[in-house]
Amino acid sequence: MNTLYRPTSGRVLGGVCAGLAQRFGWSATTVRVLFLLSCLLPGPQFIAYIAMWIIIPSELKPRQA
Repeated sequence: MNTLYRPTSGRVLGGVCAGLAQRFGWSATTVRVLFLLSCLLPGPQFIAYIAMWIIIPSELKPRQA
């Protein structure tokens, strides 16, 4: 299984949806649409997104020599 990280490319806001999509092999658009649809329901979706933005590490950039 792939590790969970926020990619440096393909980010829209924080890269959380793109990271989840890569981790589970889904389309980033699908994850973003599911998140937006979940925002129609009551619950702490935005707080969870911000928490994942803080907790999930960003993708390491390769060092340039």
